[in-house]
Amino acid sequence: MSDEVFHPAIEDLPLSKVLAALADPARLAIVRAVAAVDPGDGLACTLLPEQAGLRLSKSTMSHHQRILRECGITRTRIIGSRRTLRLRREELDRRFPGLIAAALAAPAEPVGTSARRSAASA
Repeated sequence: MSDEVFHPAIEDLPLSKVLAALADPARLAIVRAVAAVDPGDGLACTLLPEQAGLRLSKSTMSHHQRILRECGITRTRIIGSRRTLRLRREELDRRFPGLIAAALAAPAEPVGTSARRSAASA
């Protein structure tokens, strides 16, 4: 297995893609969970659903992780069969000052279709 994973250069990140990724409540929960761990260690992908408080299928979690990586918010590191995620906080703070701090400080939103339906009907 290759340990090379595509990560876009920080200067190539459009604000619209970063905002779109952060607009999804599940992805924002993932970003919050990754931000809460030691950036040197990262967060093991196997622990991510529990740490983020998400009850999503593995394929859905993988999809969200790919979106966050491809839009430049997270960095994935592969060590053997293990993957860890890290928030690209310093790089993002240089490119979009205050954006990550504002996203992390925003109130959490419900995740899942039943939560969206009840919020929409309210």
